[in-house]
Amino acid sequence: MLFMVVGCSKNEADEKKLVLPDDIPSFVEESDFEDVDWSKKASMFNGNMMGNENKSGVIGADMPSLNNNQKWMWHLWGIETLGEVELTVVGLHKETGSIHQILTTGWSIHLGGENNGADAHIPSNVSIPKPGEWAMLLYTDEKLFDILVFEINE
Repeated sequence: MLFMVVGCSKNEADEKKLVLPDDIPSFVEESDFEDVDWSKKASMFNGNMMGNENKSGVIGADMPSLNNNQKWMWHLWGIETLGEVELTVVGLHKETGSIHQILTTGWSIHLGGENNGADAHIPSNVSIPKPGEWAMLLYTDEKLFDILVFEINE
């Protein structure tokens, strides 16, 4: 008798190959995505912000955000010099391993001054292409600054 097992040789997660989009900023490294701790979900703080308290938070992330240009206001703590600091947001979809531009105007946006107790902030429109768990990798000065993990289902 011959038994054949199909599709069970590898864990599904092992089969996902990370592919960086062609137009992603050059400072984003594949190794940055290894730092995602999916169990460290963004939490509510300061009344209406979701994120990592005293590091980064978003107003609007708790609202429906799928494909509808939802407005989010990003807040960052620990930004010492503002001037020309850019915030770059890179989205990683857990289930597919796909990487997406989240800001509707491009990968990056210039940060503004203090707001809501944060050292820097900026409003933006975002578009999340599909439901599921998302890691938002935040970069400032072309360096990984923080990672926010959200469950976005609507």
